[in-house]
Amino acid sequence: MDDIVKKIEEGELIPFLGMGVFEGTTASDGTQLPYDSDSMILALNNGRAMSPRLMYEYSRAAMSLEQRKGREFVVQMTNHIFSSKEYELPKAYKWLKDLKPKYIIDTTVDDSLQKIYSDCDHFLITGISRITADYDRFIIYKYEVSKGEYEKIEKEDLTLDLPILFKPMGSTKPDMNFIISDADFVDWLTEAMGGYAIPPILKEYRKDKEYLFMGVDFSKDTFRMVANEITIGLKSGITLLNKEELTKKEDKFIKTHSLKNIKMSINEFIDNHGK
Repeated sequence: MDDIVKKIEEGELIPFLGMGVFEGTTASDGTQLPYDSDSMILALNNGRAMSPRLMYEYSRAAMSLEQRKGREFVVQMTNHIFSSKEYELPKAYKWLKDLKPKYIIDTTVDDSLQKIYSDCDHFLITGISRITADYDRFIIYKYEVSKGEYEKIEKEDLTLDLPILFKPMGSTKPDMNFIISDADFVDWLTEAMGGYAIPPILKEYRKDKEYLFMGVDFSKDTFRMVANEITIGLKSGITLLNKEELTKKEDKFIKTHSLKNIKMSINEFIDNHGK
């Protein structure tokens, strides 16, 4: 059996998914699902580009839209982008559906991850921001196939005996909670640095693990910070960046975290590492 596949199945190598897994994914109406910062901005703003300052990163553009049109507009627009039309699961999810990792991190905000685990009991953790009742920036759910629905549980009830799906930037389901604008990310990252963005049991479990970063844009400051906070204590890992030359920031992140970049597309990588 392929060593990478074996490591994923045994929980030594943790998949970490970013928006790039949607590259090439077309919805039923022929539109392309957002797969990077620019395409996410266009989707949020009805296909229109924004000023160069706002086009820098989608969190900045989302913050501008929130200030002009309100928080609810951004939430509903994000949900509309990923919930209003049918689309085939990207190849990365189809591959992981067979592997069923024990722990998987997914920074997309749609529900593809939940779909591939719908045939087995599991835990789901979704990120949340800008709340005043608690420091924790996550909600934990338990899914039982026999019930066919998610139920909120306390962090003390989270165990390692079922697969754990971690969506730190939120999700369309079971509840619409999104880390999408600058204000969301600032709040989430602030609490993450204080240790409140990940349940205690995962802080212990993640030590000395390796990560497989698929579709994560390390050229953007925000997602480098998110990845850094979530993978504290990592041993090493792999990035898939199929580009001629890495940016200085990408190169520094990879070296600082003892990662190895494989210059290959996600689909090529999967083709080479199927079961």
